[in-house]
Amino acid sequence: MAVKDLNLEIEDHDFVILLGPSGCGKSTTLEIIAGLEQQTSGHVYFDDKPVDWVPPNKRNVAMVFQSYALYPNMTVAENIGFSLKLRKVPPGEIAERVKKIATMLGIGDLLHRKSRELSGGQRQRVALGRALIRNPGVFLLDEPLSNIDAKLRANMRLEIKKLHQEIKTTFIYVSHDQQEAMTMGNKIAVLNEGELLQYDTPFEIYNRPVNLFVAGFIGSPSMNMIPGKIREIYPHLFFEGENLKITLTEAQKEALLKRKKTEEVIFGIRPEDINLFREKGPGDEFFPAVVNVIEPIGKENIVEVLVHSTPFVLYTTPEFPLRVGDTVYLTLNKTKSHLFDKETGIAIR
Repeated sequence: MAVKDLNLEIEDHDFVILLGPSGCGKSTTLEIIAGLEQQTSGHVYFDDKPVDWVPPNKRNVAMVFQSYALYPNMTVAENIGFSLKLRKVPPGEIAERVKKIATMLGIGDLLHRKSRELSGGQRQRVALGRALIRNPGVFLLDEPLSNIDAKLRANMRLEIKKLHQEIKTTFIYVSHDQQEAMTMGNKIAVLNEGELLQYDTPFEIYNRPVNLFVAGFIGSPSMNMIPGKIREIYPHLFFEGENLKITLTEAQKEALLKRKKTEEVIFGIRPEDINLFREKGPGDEFFPAVVNVIEPIGKENIVEVLVHSTPFVLYTTPEFPLRVGDTVYLTLNKTKSHLFDKETGIAIR
């Protein structure tokens, strides 16, 4: 996938996630940083020095691939220490460093096993160890957990995060999993169709998405998106969807009044920012709704309700008594809501 005008500055010791759907340019970006792919324009800098023509083995980076890329006939110890052997490091020093790395990764008792005899999680630790032993300035990880099962993947996320905190090296990690990105990185770069859409902390990206794509891609279930128009009944501005009228906040009103025209918009609100009640309370903005779907997921239920024909997805506790077909009432935490230009998809701040 072509990468277009990517401008990304990564600080020392950052854990940066390159996040986006398949084919958005994440792996291409990683390969350009590693020197495995040559960019057609622009420059790559390490410590303010251009490395455009520096070969991969001279860039002081280590890469962990999705496929692990281990030598099946070598032992764990041989796989981890292979790069040191190529550098003709003395065998005693190799053995000492391999043992230290393997102990750190919890595979010290597997050093004499062949890599083909290992589980997926064990192979992933060996791949990490092989990269780690080189003591690189930058770790590049290309969807390293995609080939292991969900439970082990959650454990390995914690292991990799702890590893980053321990060795204090810059990590750049490719993922298409937004939960993985939110829990692991201190910065996230969201890409789509080769373009960088937003680069910020997980908090900012979740709470202040710059456009519709970021808002919809981050979060599961996704943000509720309702198309409509802006109406003014002085002194208020309202969002009007199909049989739905929502008074906008002062901040939203100010942002809209700065624009040249009152355009069609998308009103966005996350499931956790919607409250559900059995009875209508005081005030005008209790929206009657009918329960359409209930999805229990253990600690909470994901519920879809219909306000007339407009669907809203929200959370309830398992103890909240609900049945499909029940009439309920919603309130919206509008200070956490979002407005997007319908034509451009850009957030209206």
